[in-house]
Amino acid sequence: MMEKKRVSREDLKPGEFLCDHCTAKCCRYFALPIDTPDSREELENLRWFLLHDNVSIFVDEETWYLMVHTTCKKLRDDNLCGIYETRPQICRDYSTDNCEYDGDGCYDQLFETAEQMGEYTEARFPQKKKRSRRAATQLPIIA
Repeated sequence: MMEKKRVSREDLKPGEFLCDHCTAKCCRYFALPIDTPDSREELENLRWFLLHDNVSIFVDEETWYLMVHTTCKKLRDDNLCGIYETRPQICRDYSTDNCEYDGDGCYDQLFETAEQMGEYTEARFPQKKKRSRRAATQLPIIA
């Protein structure tokens, strides 16, 4: 079976739409801006989000976002909108001018696992190593 050649934006003919050639990446997630974390506790809360399925966190131009990977219920099998004429305003306002058709999205930072967020938390807010009580009270062994 021959693979269909990907159409570039520049190759679109008059009257042809980019969405007709897309895999509808914009309909397979939503992202909400969140407060920029400025404490260890706030980063721990973000780590908790990442323990759930289909969740990522990214930073773009200094704004933090919670991204939920889920497909729109109205996306058809041909990757077109099943309610195009009555789609929500946010979809109407969305433009293909800066859409993700040409790439996978580029973020300043991307966190896909709780472990990544944990490493970031440790780098940003290192915890002081606590001496164990037992180690502090033991006497040295003299041979």
